[in-house]
Amino acid sequence: MSLWKKMLAPTGANANVLIRLVVGGVFLNEGVLKFLYPAAQAAGRFAKIGIPHPDFFGPFVATVETVCGAMVILGLLTRLAAIALFIDISVAIFSTKIPVLLGHGFLGFSLMKLEHYGFLSMVHEARTDFSMWFGLLFLLIAGPGRWSADGLFGRTPA
Repeated sequence: MSLWKKMLAPTGANANVLIRLVVGGVFLNEGVLKFLYPAAQAAGRFAKIGIPHPDFFGPFVATVETVCGAMVILGLLTRLAAIALFIDISVAIFSTKIPVLLGHGFLGFSLMKLEHYGFLSMVHEARTDFSMWFGLLFLLIAGPGRWSADGLFGRTPA
């Protein structure tokens, strides 16, 4: 089976729809919030964190999270959408949580003001990020399940 067919195969259990709804729903919501409140959620926040070119990356990330979040919910090109979101959340963890772990800025990324820093504080601050990261990893490995657009359109006669 070619890599492309493996990427689009509607593998996984029917219950995978639950993971798709939660993971896709969180990303869809966060993407919409970045469009609605760019100063607090997108370009303004990215500038404070130290993300380069925040006026470009704010709307770019909002678009990726909105579109790919919706695709994950629908189960449409699920693995491709999950790859984009996996990169998105990995950058978020790297740019915001690594400074909390270290207790100081890191590679130009600023440290958020917290009462405590270190491993436990980083894990606390990253709990949603880690949940999304592992949810996406699950979808990449297990697939969207048969109750998905991929399953509907990818069915082959037995």
